[in-house]
Amino acid sequence: MHVVAAPDKFRGTATAVAVAEAIGAAARTTGATVDLVPVADGGEGTLAALGGPNRTATVTGPLGDPVVAPWRRSGDEAVLEMALASGLDLVGGAEGNDAMAASTSGTGELILAALDAGCRRVVLGVGGSASTDGGLGAVRALEPVARLRGVELTVACDVRTTFVDAATTFAGQKGATPAQVELLRRRLERLAQVYEEAYGLDVRALPGSGAAGGLAGGLAAVGARLVPGFDLVAEELDLAARMESADLVVTGEGFLDDQSFAGKAVGGVVELASSLGRPVLVVAGEVLEGVVVPPGVTAVSLVERFGRDRAVHDTVACIREVVTGHLARG
Repeated sequence: MHVVAAPDKFRGTATAVAVAEAIGAAARTTGATVDLVPVADGGEGTLAALGGPNRTATVTGPLGDPVVAPWRRSGDEAVLEMALASGLDLVGGAEGNDAMAASTSGTGELILAALDAGCRRVVLGVGGSASTDGGLGAVRALEPVARLRGVELTVACDVRTTFVDAATTFAGQKGATPAQVELLRRRLERLAQVYEEAYGLDVRALPGSGAAGGLAGGLAAVGARLVPGFDLVAEELDLAARMESADLVVTGEGFLDDQSFAGKAVGGVVELASSLGRPVLVVAGEVLEGVVVPPGVTAVSLVERFGRDRAVHDTVACIREVVTGHLARG
């Protein structure tokens, strides 16, 4: 039996790396071999999935305080994660955020750090942002944008949301009041016009341009290429080839809902495995009511199996127990 462990993070309880290691430990106890391939969808965890950091840069955090942001350099390629420079967690979540003032300046500064280090290919994972500034802070930090000439800037998006819709879809999760959401929506509408006038690209209908509060759209205006985050991660990790020898693929995330199978990492793993005819075990912190699980997929809810308290506070041990039992039953 050969298992490919390709989980996403369990937000707030376990990283994708920790979950993959738990799956691996369980597989080995049953005599199976295992390939650990923690994945991400372009949001938090993308840097870890693509090798982890080996550099740091001090940049401006979302509310103006200095932040030490880890990033990765490999030859002339850089892998950056927007959440580590401009993320909501850096300000203590929605309660500690100023949704109107939060900025992506630090992400622009992080891109500059990579360019100053000689990198000509930059992969930026976006997701988990504190701001809804449409990427204005990052674009201003990058000016003059002519310095991006000859640079391949790829933005890995974890959503398909368009630019102006970023306010109504996500700003409330970042602490914005309903009145502020409307102000932010109008600000994005005006900013889209500014970008079109300055750079010749209308970002309003561009899929994924609303990722990270419109950061993706702002960077697209100055030449970035927007791609689905999971697809980029899967390609970088050669995931399809690694699945070909699998007898079982195990993936997972904190909450399994309808969005999980619509562009998120777990859905991407399931789709890829299914295309190769490989069975899949999905271990989730919680499987929300009404979720339709695709054929050939077994989904297990840790909350249902072990109760909420243990599922939250002993997540890794619960994952090991589920995977061990599944393999033992064949």
